[in-house]
Amino acid sequence: MKKLTAPQIKSALKRATGWKKTGKVISRTFVFKDFPAAIKFVNAVAKIAEAAWHHPDIDIRWNKVTLTLTTHDSGGLTRKDFALAQKFSRLGC
Repeated sequence: MKKLTAPQIKSALKRATGWKKTGKVISRTFVFKDFPAAIKFVNAVAKIAEAAWHHPDIDIRWNKVTLTLTTHDSGGLTRKDFALAQKFSRLGC
């Protein structure tokens, strides 16, 4: 998959509400009412990620889950990262 250019990333970030770019990754922290709700979200993320064969880094802190996406094989951000970001955002709403 081809790495996105800086203008493409800027445009994609406008549609990826809540996601922030840091270096070659995008990330977002989701906050839930408690630990079981956070884990339920992580399990749903895992199903989507496995189906897409593209997996985020996941950091779980009691009721907070931070997802980080990048396409390692491409050396940066691709359309796949932003497509998954939007799917994960719909889960976390």
